[in-house]
Amino acid sequence: MTTEDATPTGATTTTAQAAAAAAVQSRRPPHRRTRAPRATRANTLPPATWWIWALGLGTAASRTTNPLLLTLLIGVAGYVVATHRTDAPWAHSYTAFIKLGLAVLTIRLAFAVLLGSPIPGSHLLVTLPEVPLPRWAQGIRIGGRVTAEGLLFALYDGLKLATLLICVGAANALANPARLLKSLPGALYEAGVAVVVALTFAPNLIADVQRLRAARRLRGRPDRGLRGLLHVGLPVLEGALERSVALAAAMDARGYGRTAKVAPMVRRANTVLTLGGLLGICAGTYGVLTAEGGSYGLPVLLAGLTATLGGLRLGGRRSPRTRYRPEVWGVRAWLVAGSGVTVAAGLIVSAAYDPTALRPGVVPLVAPALPLWPAAAILLGLLPAFTAPLPKDPSTPQEPS
Repeated sequence: MTTEDATPTGATTTTAQAAAAAAVQSRRPPHRRTRAPRATRANTLPPATWWIWALGLGTAASRTTNPLLLTLLIGVAGYVVATHRTDAPWAHSYTAFIKLGLAVLTIRLAFAVLLGSPIPGSHLLVTLPEVPLPRWAQGIRIGGRVTAEGLLFALYDGLKLATLLICVGAANALANPARLLKSLPGALYEAGVAVVVALTFAPNLIADVQRLRAARRLRGRPDRGLRGLLHVGLPVLEGALERSVALAAAMDARGYGRTAKVAPMVRRANTVLTLGGLLGICAGTYGVLTAEGGSYGLPVLLAGLTATLGGLRLGGRRSPRTRYRPEVWGVRAWLVAGSGVTVAAGLIVSAAYDPTALRPGVVPLVAPALPLWPAAAILLGLLPAFTAPLPKDPSTPQEPS
């Protein structure tokens, strides 16, 4: 008997599995080993963390018109989306938000060229034929002088709005909208369902349009122009109607809309706390934003928030809910959400201490400079790219079990 014949079959199988595992490990990119782990059901981030991160970037974008900082915000959001976007239908809507931002920027520049700009300028680019308007339309002009200062001001303004749209698109591409319902209190469950349906409609609509256009191209039929739009629009509307019926049936099967009996005293306390809390939030916000309310603004705002949270807590008793696999906020979730809050806080503080760096002027015409500390604060928004669990890569071969 040879040595190979004496080798047990189980040992051969174990050796083959070990060799296959080593081959799979060697085919992986080396940088994947030092980065965050792969996403599983246990370590997937709650969708609220992505929204907090994206809203932090959007808040930072609303505080500046510096094109260098805005471009940096767009780059940060795009890099995180590129590293953590999945193949889910809502993840494909990020490209649509980028196109929407470019459209907004183009429209803002077109308005500045055709309707003029309130910014005076001495660097004349072109003089368009001006359309005479009646006397009642004084202050409005169509055509006329187009200056570099006015065009640059429109570019800064349009880029800020485009950045806000891209930040919202990043949250929509990374967060599962259906899972947001788990994070809402019971009193806001009905409103949460409406918001989730609204957020899910656009990504599913885009996915349907792409699927139908690809099918028409495979059949050799036109998918562009008015004719292609008419042939694609009807199946898309039909699919939206079918999803609406399926959603209604699923909501009815899960007992949506059921209410529990609540004592009259609890209902009255809920109404008083909710209305009083909202009034306190309005009065406190007014006090914080005005110089006259500096003494009472913050205490009234905190009291209003506390009362509103108490009202929501009591209102949740009318809507009994059960949570299957509740969302867990781990260390990585807090890091992702905290990075967005830090970016927003950094830009708010910088706007208070050095507003000229965040809002460069166009008169006189000077090149914008990149402020160091605001740029460093924005770069903290890249933290989710290295701490959040990575999505599963379908092209990576599975390890043998």
